[in-house]
Amino acid sequence: MKTLLAAYSGVVKGTGSSVRSVLQDLPSAPWLCKSKMEKHLQCISVLQWVISFLTLGASATALLIYMFCTDCWLIAAMYTAWLIFDWNTPKQGGRRSSWVRNWTVWTYFRDYFPVRLIKTHNLLPSRNYIFGYHPHGIFCFGAFCNFGTEATSFSKKFPGIKPSLATLAGNFRLPVLRDYLMSGGICPVNKNSIDYLLTCSGTGNAVVIVVGGAAESLDCAPGINSVTLMKRKGFIRLALQKGSDLVPVYSFGENDAYKQVIFEEGSWWRLVQRRLQKIVGFAPCLFHGCSFFSGDTWGIVPYCKPITTVVGEPITVPKVEEPTPDVVDQYHAMYIKSLQCLFDKYKTRFGLKESDVLQIL
Repeated sequence: MKTLLAAYSGVVKGTGSSVRSVLQDLPSAPWLCKSKMEKHLQCISVLQWVISFLTLGASATALLIYMFCTDCWLIAAMYTAWLIFDWNTPKQGGRRSSWVRNWTVWTYFRDYFPVRLIKTHNLLPSRNYIFGYHPHGIFCFGAFCNFGTEATSFSKKFPGIKPSLATLAGNFRLPVLRDYLMSGGICPVNKNSIDYLLTCSGTGNAVVIVVGGAAESLDCAPGINSVTLMKRKGFIRLALQKGSDLVPVYSFGENDAYKQVIFEEGSWWRLVQRRLQKIVGFAPCLFHGCSFFSGDTWGIVPYCKPITTVVGEPITVPKVEEPTPDVVDQYHAMYIKSLQCLFDKYKTRFGLKESDVLQIL
């Protein structure tokens, strides 16, 4: 109030200097603080993605069914007919939109944590690649921000390379959500979709596979550096069959976005989680972040912890249409070694200690 009275007094007296000094003080007021406004926008941008991923598909499905019972049934019927006609599009490269990938909302999303993308080696546009992304975390924030948007300037850092983040195929059976995901260049993580990208779309394609999958998300928590990889060899076999180079990718801080209750193996709750994972395809994690208004109360907003994604050195892979188990094991061992070297080289630069080790499960 005193500040406003001083401004008024300055205007009445005609002293412009006092007005300027007061205006300089105004941004410090809580309701006009630019930094707080930006933080709220960042929080909203992250929250909309979390809510969209969790509820958009189910909500759109329920709305579509409801519309069939109303006077809008014709609109629902037309959309359903188009959905059937467009059913195989996700398996055939999808329908990415440069406009959506460059939305301003993703820059706020990036700055909330913040998320950074580190390039260590050049990638040749004349080759195709399979990126192995680690760890999964709860929502793969680093994977989405770096490879599903242009917020961290992937296309500028890797010119001629087109990333396609692979996620659960079930998401592409849900109306509206499927289109939202495809607009970011996200594709189903199944053989048909990946085969198409690595075989029928020329070169310069990079399929990003979160190797640990839903199983890995059950063990993620702040301070844990473990990846589910020891028995994951399908992506190695696929790389050999297509002659696509392997690229290890590690996101430091991905596991710090949420806190999770981790149940012991063999416990009743862990058995329930495993069973539901096999049925629905994703793991029902018991996690929490902070609320929209306070970092001290629980909510679904992730914590503001830096996420730094480091893209490692590509491993040249020959094309072997029928790779033997020994050949698969050989390149699997090479991939694990490369991932461990990547982790050890950059861990102290991004918040970890020299004594921290990467556990391969």
